[in-house]
Amino acid sequence: MSALKKSDKREPVKIQLRKNDQVKVIAGRDKGKTGRVLSVDSDTGRIMVEHVNMIKRHTRKNPAKQIAGGIAEKEASIAVSNVMILCGKCGAVRIKHHVVEVPGGKSKRQRVCHKCGSALDKK
Repeated sequence: MSALKKSDKREPVKIQLRKNDQVKVIAGRDKGKTGRVLSVDSDTGRIMVEHVNMIKRHTRKNPAKQIAGGIAEKEASIAVSNVMILCGKCGAVRIKHHVVEVPGGKSKRQRVCHKCGSALDKK
């Protein structure tokens, strides 16, 4: 039995978080920090959160490409299992789905807070 290699294809993860959601980090070195989701990658199961998991990159000066060089600080991705969405009333919560009937006989799934039942989608 061999462990999965980085090159092995994994099944995409169903991520319930979306871009611009407010999340709280619940595990890792940045535990307790909150931030806005910048990007979501369902292939790897990771997300980028604003001002969380900051890393330093040493870049060489390149005048041809207008790169100043030096030490640049940027966000790195974090596993989606290490964050929880923030509800305005309850704080960090799990996500529950409700099916809502919309005009025209169609139905739509809506994300709601698992504790208080308030809608998490901003619309």
